[in-house]
Amino acid sequence: MGPRVVFTGGRVFDGSGSPAVPGDVVVRGDRIESVRPGGGTEPEPDDHVVDCRGATVLPGLVESHCHLTFPSALGHVDPSFNPPIDVSFFHRMPSPDEHLAIAERNARILLDHGFTSAYSAGSLTPVPTEVRLRDRIAAGLAAGPRMRAASFERDNNPVRMGPDGPAPQETGPDAVRAFVREQAELGFDSVKLLMSNDDVFFEGGSMVTQYSAEEAAAAGEQARESGVWLNCHAQAPEAIKRAVRAGFRSIYHCSYADPEAIDLLEAHKDSIFLSPAVGIMWANVHEGAEFGIDTAMAEKMGSVKSLEAMERLYPELRKRGLRVLPGGDYGFPNNPIGRNARDLELFVRLFGYSPAEALRATTFHGGQVMDLPVGLLTEDYFADVLVVRGDPVSDVTLLQDPANLEVIMQGGRFHKQAA
Repeated sequence: MGPRVVFTGGRVFDGSGSPAVPGDVVVRGDRIESVRPGGGTEPEPDDHVVDCRGATVLPGLVESHCHLTFPSALGHVDPSFNPPIDVSFFHRMPSPDEHLAIAERNARILLDHGFTSAYSAGSLTPVPTEVRLRDRIAAGLAAGPRMRAASFERDNNPVRMGPDGPAPQETGPDAVRAFVREQAELGFDSVKLLMSNDDVFFEGGSMVTQYSAEEAAAAGEQARESGVWLNCHAQAPEAIKRAVRAGFRSIYHCSYADPEAIDLLEAHKDSIFLSPAVGIMWANVHEGAEFGIDTAMAEKMGSVKSLEAMERLYPELRKRGLRVLPGGDYGFPNNPIGRNARDLELFVRLFGYSPAEALRATTFHGGQVMDLPVGLLTEDYFADVLVVRGDPVSDVTLLQDPANLEVIMQGGRFHKQAA
């Protein structure tokens, strides 16, 4: 069965929500063999022992709203993809291989920051770059989080922009079915629809619902037939309700849910996941001036209003037991990939989560949205393990500094190990 890795001497936060306690975590191969509160693991001759004194052992983090094909990451900020200020990125599109290289770079940066799994919120282009990236990571050909790949988002406009300019796009239930089926055939795990528009594109866009109830239902039926999940950008109340009724798995933003939508979400809380993407709204409101997003622009983009709405909505959804996951639309110049752990701090500061609740959301609930044995330190789960200097269960901001990540293990392999 091979030698073991034994994490000993630290406090263990297993992701379940139970308090962190002194203990050992034992790994053999790519799986967790045991978690032993109180420690006392009997040594074996070939054990690789990791001394975790002064540190906390916890599951690898899960990013629930991931855009690895977006171009900006720490150390690699690209201001040419910064809607609505600048979208010249699309005028000098990288080749598929160049875009894959960007995505692989971003994937490594995300893993460097403790995220061992990632649920995509959509590809930037129709090219199946994420499918290639997911498969290369799984094969060990690239370093990055284990992935669930998502299609680019379909907006249901009768005119769509393509590389050769405007082109007609069919709408209606049959056209939506065809899109879901085509994306499934390309190998995506999930398909994304722009159920509502966005204020970034035009004033009042966030309150425009773009799909009829019949189109949403057709998408849900085809997704189940094709064996893929449905995700959506939805801010308008009616867009949220149509997504829930049609069986969508993950809803992004959800900012303007009305009382009826909140009740509907609660009624489906065992099948729905929410990712508010608070990180990008915070960045637009407070950290965008360098890139042309001053207060006036943030207001025009709807970010000020959306952030205020989230601060009212998400404490209520927390009380109702909805599965709300950190994941903040990282990949823009003012919100680069690598800053993802900041979402946990925003959950605490803005939504009323305790640090332990925020950690549980990005580990245990993250494993649930991935539908993989990750997000918990428990027997037979993948050995995705972080050793974090200090106590992130009390102070989640510790996770924002990669220097505090003494060990990053993914599937039993050390991605990082302190000397």
